[in-house]
Amino acid sequence: MLTALPTLDALLAAHTESLGEDATGYRHHAYRVANFYWQLAPGDADALEKLNIAVAFHDLGIWTAGTFDYLAPSRQLARAHLQAVGRADWCEEVEAMIDAHHRIRDTPAGTHASVEAFRRADWIDVSRGAHRFGLTRADVRKVMDAFPNAGFHLRLAVLTLQRLRRHPFDPLPMMRW
Repeated sequence: MLTALPTLDALLAAHTESLGEDATGYRHHAYRVANFYWQLAPGDADALEKLNIAVAFHDLGIWTAGTFDYLAPSRQLARAHLQAVGRADWCEEVEAMIDAHHRIRDTPAGTHASVEAFRRADWIDVSRGAHRFGLTRADVRKVMDAFPNAGFHLRLAVLTLQRLRRHPFDPLPMMRW
């Protein structure tokens, strides 16, 4: 199990102020998604580093940009980080991971395997294990027990309801495609 991801922890620490009281919940969500991803598609050191970056930023725009239309701000944060650390060559893949993580259907043929694995990992967590994509209930439970919810799903529900009240006829921005 992935229990210490220094890059992920450093990136989240840099945004603690923006995350505020949601910092622990978001960190645990990120660790759960990282663990589910790694169980679905383990890889090499570069794959793990890309995962750290994608999982750190994938929902972060909710807090840094103050919007539920957060995919573009989240991608921008990831791109800025990758450019700052000399890994601009990873931008396309990491941004695709962020962009597609709420897709309901599988990603199209020819999409990098990491994008689909990331989508599935996030769905495992958001569905609280209702969708497991081949992982066992025990696998999912072990990760969820190691990284408790800490109010994350409740916070998403509140944000979703707030969005629906303000924009009742506008679909959730991250679900449009």
